[in-house]
Amino acid sequence: MKLLRYGPAGSEKPGMLDDQGRVRDLSAHVADIADEVLTPEGLARLAALNPADLPLVEGTPQRDLRLGPCVGNVRKFVAIGLNYADHAAESNMPVPSEPVVFNKWTSCIVGPDDDVRIPKGATKTDWEAELGIVIGKPAAGVTVEQALEHVAGYCVVNDVSEREWQLERGATWDKGKGFDTFGPIGPWMVTADEIPDPQNLSIWLEVDGKRYQDGTTKTMVFGVAELVAYCSHLMTLLPGDVITTGTPPGVGMGQNPKVFLKGGEVMRLGIEGLGEQTQKVVSQG
Repeated sequence: MKLLRYGPAGSEKPGMLDDQGRVRDLSAHVADIADEVLTPEGLARLAALNPADLPLVEGTPQRDLRLGPCVGNVRKFVAIGLNYADHAAESNMPVPSEPVVFNKWTSCIVGPDDDVRIPKGATKTDWEAELGIVIGKPAAGVTVEQALEHVAGYCVVNDVSEREWQLERGATWDKGKGFDTFGPIGPWMVTADEIPDPQNLSIWLEVDGKRYQDGTTKTMVFGVAELVAYCSHLMTLLPGDVITTGTPPGVGMGQNPKVFLKGGEVMRLGIEGLGEQTQKVVSQG
């Protein structure tokens, strides 16, 4: 299944994408794509529905029908750094021996095609196309072998980053990772049964039509199962929590000379089987 949330920002309704790429309304069955809806039991109930019996939503998704973040009520937005060896190299940082874990504030979450706003005075805003994991079954202290049982599905994430605040303003990466609009999620969450091998997905990002990132999740240092297990020892993972898993090489900071977003650009990114995002970059001065 491809589950999504559609409508105006802050008033999104739950939906499902049918085989023809049209949105079907789920409001009669669930209040949101969130919380217990993402548990194995909740997903099983949705899977039992016939999309053809659900009300058809007017409009074409991502054209004249806005899609919001594909998951509602995200309580934790956990991020992993330097999880591709070649990205660590372009960042002039060592490949980590354990996952690098930081936070993106949940207030940064926006829809897949909403504008990304450069913070006022910022000069080093950058992009990062990433595979997002959506937790379904609560996880606390799980093993690597158990970990994938706790995954509801996957989505595209743009881990937008302000490098000065991340790296030059007195430690803790979190400072540069959670500005408003720095967490586009979606367009939809694809349930885990449709992605049998999350370690075999192509991932890419373009800015103004120029492809900067063109990688594959095969080259992750720590795979999805390892990351879920590791994070579950640091915190209890709850339904709807999102873990974004790191980015392949090709970020602006890694270019020679470096390339940062100034405003007016258009970012386009996607992951095989998970859809695409498009964001206009807006300068706030």
